[in-house]
Amino acid sequence: MDQSLRDHVIALMRGDKGHLEHEELIRGMIETLLRLTQNHTSRGDIKMLHTTLKEIRYAFKLFLPYREVKKVSVFGSARTDPSDPAYTSSVLFAREIVRAGFMVITGAGDGIMRAAQEGAGRSRSFGMNILLPFEQETNEFIENDPKLITFKYFFIRKLFFVKEANAIALFPGGFGTQDEGFEVLTLLQTGKSNPMPVVMIDPPGSVYWKTWRAYVEAQFLSRGLISPDDMSLFKTTDRIEDAVDEITRFYQNYNSMRFVRDRLLIRLNHPIQKEMLDDLNETFSDIVVGDRIVESEPLPEEDNELETQARGRLLFCFNRKNFGRLRQMIDRINLYPIGHVDS
Repeated sequence: MDQSLRDHVIALMRGDKGHLEHEELIRGMIETLLRLTQNHTSRGDIKMLHTTLKEIRYAFKLFLPYREVKKVSVFGSARTDPSDPAYTSSVLFAREIVRAGFMVITGAGDGIMRAAQEGAGRSRSFGMNILLPFEQETNEFIENDPKLITFKYFFIRKLFFVKEANAIALFPGGFGTQDEGFEVLTLLQTGKSNPMPVVMIDPPGSVYWKTWRAYVEAQFLSRGLISPDDMSLFKTTDRIEDAVDEITRFYQNYNSMRFVRDRLLIRLNHPIQKEMLDDLNETFSDIVVGDRIVESEPLPEEDNELETQARGRLLFCFNRKNFGRLRQMIDRINLYPIGHVDS
């Protein structure tokens, strides 16, 4: 920490007015840290928090220059041999998704991770390694790259796999792959993560994800443990071109979304015509609370998000419950033809 930053921190601890960006949040964080001593928090817990903050700060720094580039997190077994068709499928998928303008994030290890980074190439890859007593050495396609980070804790690594991703691709894998897949689907189902495409890719001759889907339908869907709309949150396929299309088509017109108080703002790459807006209101009235879906100008709350100012917008009160239906609405928006919109 340089001296000027130290001076700012000391001033904040004294209660003086500083000139740091987001000062009120920084002050709150410092106060929270100081309360740890009042709560007699153990040294081990404080060390864990210290490591957590350092790893999060470094990951923020690593991804910052690539904020505007869309990325796909790829999961699969570290034990997949290069002779396995799943390895080849991972190479081909990464190669094609990079051609579509995306970058690839993997766990930086062997197997499917190595294959995805081989296909993507070093310049279009991020590696998020994890310290393990076995099985996890950095593959040669990302080793010593500035876009490689090694985490001590799984939970921070998992946070950035989802936070920095615009799509998720899963190949056959073990406990870790299943864990990541179910966690992402849980975040999407509950609205704790913004909508994004999730594709499960079977290599030729494999029924790994086909069998998984049958299990979900038989044990979850048929028992009412998930809703039929939740099946829209993911796609299973054995065709690389279908997986790439699922991801790229999701962003054909949909750009991003955010909540502004009790309203949901959906940003579009292109405005939609009036008849399309009428179609949305008729088809998705079940997830709209109160007024209709309407077009919107940029809201005052978006003043600090300059990169989104030129986007078209849809605004409505979403029931914050049926996120599978919200995904279906985004898919519908992306099906509309893109063309001239009369003013």
